[in-house]
Amino acid sequence: MGERRLQKAAFAAGCFWGVEETFRNVKGVVSTVVGYTGGHTKDPSYEDVCTDETGHAEAVEVMYDPEVVSYETLLKEFWACHDPTTKDRQGPDVGSQYRSAIFCYDSEQELQARGSKEALEASGVYGEPIVTEIAEATEFYPAEEYHQKYLMKRGGGHCR
Repeated sequence: MGERRLQKAAFAAGCFWGVEETFRNVKGVVSTVVGYTGGHTKDPSYEDVCTDETGHAEAVEVMYDPEVVSYETLLKEFWACHDPTTKDRQGPDVGSQYRSAIFCYDSEQELQARGSKEALEASGVYGEPIVTEIAEATEFYPAEEYHQKYLMKRGGGHCR
């Protein structure tokens, strides 16, 4: 049996606890890590990110097996798990760390992310402009251990 070739994806869609739980339950997702990405400070803490001054988003890094789940399917999960029309907020959580963003690790992911966003906009399903940022992946800093698999440790649930 050959070595599985895993791929990486990263998504920000509000509080990372619920976003992680969404992706953790997708068949073909091998692991998830919550953390901070897309900012300009090195190795930020949760407290740093909460100041809304580091530029980081609360995000989830997803390792997946592309033979089991496609990036396109992950994008569908991303769009379905939050409201991509609210700038810098999801529900009661407000600040740029809660922005809607897709962080792309290669040009193929970027192409698919832009295509899915355009298709969703064209469908008119939201009736409002989609504000999701599509950006090149930058350094991903894992969050503190108590944030990892937070909802799973506490018996499930959602943030929204």
